[in-house]
Amino acid sequence: MEVKRDISWRVYMAYIAIVVICLGIFGKAFYIQQVQGNYWRSMSDSLHLKIQEVDADRGTIYSADGQMLSTSIPQFDMYIDFGADGLRENDGKLFKDNLDSVSYCLANLFKDKSKGEYKKILSDGYKAKNRYYLLKRKVSFEEYQELKQFPLVRLGKNKSGFIADTRSVRLNPYQLLAYRTIGLERENAQKVGLEQTYDSLLQGTRGKRLVRLIAGNVAVPVEDDNQIEPENGNDIISTIDTRIQEISENALMKMMQQSESQTGTCIVMETATGQVKAIANLGRRPDGSYWEDYNYALRSTEPGSTIKLATLLSVLSEGRATVNDLVEVGNAGHAYVGVRDINDAERAPKPVMTVKECFAHSSNVGMAKIAYNTFATQPTKFTQYLHQFRMDTMSGIDLRGEEKPRLSKVDKGKGGLINMVTMSFGYAIQVSPMQTLTLYNAVANNGKMVKPYLISSIQNGGLTVKEFEPVVLLQNICKPSVVKDAQDCMLAVTDIGTAKNIFKDLPFKVAGKTGTAHVADGNYGYNDGVYQASFVGYFPADNPQYTCIVVIKTKPYAPLHYGGQLAAPVFREIANRLYTMFVKNDLQYTTAPSNDSNAYIYAGQRIDIKNIMQTVGIKYNDSSNRNAQWAFVSKGTDNPVVINGWVSNKTMPRLNGMTLKDAVYACENMGLKVNIKGRGKVTAQSLTAGQPVAQGQYVNIELN
Repeated sequence: MEVKRDISWRVYMAYIAIVVICLGIFGKAFYIQQVQGNYWRSMSDSLHLKIQEVDADRGTIYSADGQMLSTSIPQFDMYIDFGADGLRENDGKLFKDNLDSVSYCLANLFKDKSKGEYKKILSDGYKAKNRYYLLKRKVSFEEYQELKQFPLVRLGKNKSGFIADTRSVRLNPYQLLAYRTIGLERENAQKVGLEQTYDSLLQGTRGKRLVRLIAGNVAVPVEDDNQIEPENGNDIISTIDTRIQEISENALMKMMQQSESQTGTCIVMETATGQVKAIANLGRRPDGSYWEDYNYALRSTEPGSTIKLATLLSVLSEGRATVNDLVEVGNAGHAYVGVRDINDAERAPKPVMTVKECFAHSSNVGMAKIAYNTFATQPTKFTQYLHQFRMDTMSGIDLRGEEKPRLSKVDKGKGGLINMVTMSFGYAIQVSPMQTLTLYNAVANNGKMVKPYLISSIQNGGLTVKEFEPVVLLQNICKPSVVKDAQDCMLAVTDIGTAKNIFKDLPFKVAGKTGTAHVADGNYGYNDGVYQASFVGYFPADNPQYTCIVVIKTKPYAPLHYGGQLAAPVFREIANRLYTMFVKNDLQYTTAPSNDSNAYIYAGQRIDIKNIMQTVGIKYNDSSNRNAQWAFVSKGTDNPVVINGWVSNKTMPRLNGMTLKDAVYACENMGLKVNIKGRGKVTAQSLTAGQPVAQGQYVNIELN
């Protein structure tokens, strides 16, 4: 019995001890939660505080004519802290009083949900006491400014609980124009173009702020007087001129669409300085459309006959031949030159031609013969000249991604001689269009080779931080007499040679060289019928202002594949437009006459114009056709005169005097894409009236 009593007593004591301990635990839990709750919650928050980096506003890339090519715009993610003091005090009176009006405003602003849906979202969030509820992502600056004026929201985030998380989004306003050259700063992706090359200058210096991490690892900004503000990035002023870029892009696009070619590039350079005024790069997509998908201007390929300028300069510099020496090319269209058989794309006009004529008619046989006769005993001398002309060196343009040139090995053996002869007319050597353009620009510049460049200055807050001046790579690429002979040979190409029919009726002279090469790269071999057509030259020939190259890669077995058929017409259109706009009269736009008491012009839909004249009671002389949709009103001898507008959908209309509504309607009906500057009536247009146009072309219009 004593043993049994002793065991029972021990069990009771243990039970009582456990009960006491449990009561103590529950009591302590109650004390921590109800009495010390605020203290421990603040401790928890402090343990989840961290310093977070804040991105600076990225700098803007501007064109030479002051247009924004790439810029950052603010974008906002809107959150609501339903635990905000202002929403909870007085049993949520402020929230309940404004719930209907806020729901209505949100539905009216975003137009993605009804007022009832927004009301339910806000009510549910309030009941759940959600501390960081995501209301809307990617709110624009205009929407945010309107949102801040809404009932409740305008009281501030401490009262309303509305919190804006601000971030910058990169925007390219001109889209296609120079897209690959400008590049685009993208999240979690490789930057390209100027955005990549000048990334460290554009991105600025990041700041720091204090944030609190809540459920889902979401960072909520915390008010802190010690946060470090970010320093905004520098702005970059490029040499790209949007007007020249637009002209180049449109001319190239039109030819690419007509020929259904695969890729194309066009570069326009200011002759004296080396400033690149335009780079167009177009690649064909699977659906047949074109986009700036790759910078073909910096890609090394076998150039074809445009390399013959380097061959000509080498031979003339060696002094073993002159431009008037005779070369036997024969009538067969091919000939065996020293170590290999060589074909001409087209038979020579006569069996014996001068060196100048061989260059003008792009005879592979003729150019190979003068190269073989000059360098057969010392083929490495030919590559030394190529080195002298920097054809084995990248152009050095301030843009990442330029491919290195590739030259075949040349020695005294037969293989080396074959490579040397083959290089003389554009094969067994790979150079980029930018390198080729740099050499031709040096000849246009009387022998001075300047480095191509894309950035003219760096600015911060409107103040110039650094300016870039032209860089001379070579003061003289060869003797002045050799340069003069080369200029005469390039002029002969457009006077009597492969491009004479393209440039014969221009009001100014063009000097240049056509090129046609079989393509062997990627999935294509020399026998697959793919060609690279090119034309490179400068204008006006007597006083060069611009040097330009056009290179187009055709589809297999394209009926038009010669440089004179594909590339030269693009060059001609660009040269003609630039001569009219910048060279001849130093004009920047085709400008409408000023409206004054002596002359005026208004334009619009014919029926609207007549209704206005009749309503106002103005007498007028009607010379328009009843079926005409568009008409112009101009000053007559006594009364205003109404005349027909344009009638063709294939040529650019005259927009001067139109309202913005009519101008945009007219252009978009023709498939044109419109960039607008100013307000009022149209006073200037970048595409000249009467000029042939194609769908997808861009036109800039200025309003007064």
